[in-house]
Amino acid sequence: MANDVTDATFETEVLQADKPVLVDFWAEWCGPCHAVAPVLERIADERDLKLVKVNIDENQDLAMKYGIQSIPNMMLFEGGAPKASAVGAMPKGMLERQLGFDS
Repeated sequence: MANDVTDATFETEVLQADKPVLVDFWAEWCGPCHAVAPVLERIADERDLKLVKVNIDENQDLAMKYGIQSIPNMMLFEGGAPKASAVGAMPKGMLERQLGFDS
């Protein structure tokens, strides 16, 4: 299950995490965001990733800092830095390729 992360908790939950973190930048009103959520859960479970969600309406500073212009926007962080990203709802295999995983 994904944790909700805010401007205040992002550094601890994502940047200082001891394993890769898949960050789902989303909004409540975004239909494709809700559609892709179960796919992200599966990827996180299968690849032992920490999955967190950032509501861009409530955490606009984070959205601006990471250049989020379209959602859903998924960003993979490793060692405190963004490693890969994918924008838009897409099938699991395509999403994994966008994030740099071999299917």
